Amino acid sequence: MPAFARFAAMMCSVLVLGSCQEDGVASRPDVPRVPPMVTEARTQCERDGGTWALRGSALFTCYRPTSDANKSCSSGNDCEGLCLARSRTCAPITPFLGCHEVLTDGGTRATRCVN
Repeated sequence: MPAFARFAAMMCSVLVLGSCQEDGVASRPDVPRVPPMVTEARTQCERDGGTWALRGSALFTCYRPTSDANKSCSSGNDCEGLCLARSRTCAPITPFLGCHEVLTDGGTRATRCVN
C-alpha cells in the first residue's frame, strides 16, 4: 500500500474513533450543569426586575435598574447608585461596571472603578 493511502486510512480511522468518544463530565446526567444556588439567584434577580447577564468571560451578575436613574445629582448621597460627574445624573443601573468619574458623598469628583 502506498504511503499516502496508508496515511489517509490512518487519518480516517482516527476521525471515526474520535467521533465515538464520550462528551465528558457535562454529558453525565448526575452532574448538574448550573449549580442550584446560581439558578435561585437568577430567578430572584429577574423577579426583582433585574437582568441576569454575563460579566466578563465566566461570571454572571444581576443588573438592577435604579429608582432614580438619570435624575439630577450633586453628590453620591443623592443617588441609589452612583452620581455620574460629567452629566451630574444618577447612574441607570447597579452595578455600573467600569471606570467612571463620579461625585462622592461630599460632592467632590473622583474616579471609581467597579469590576
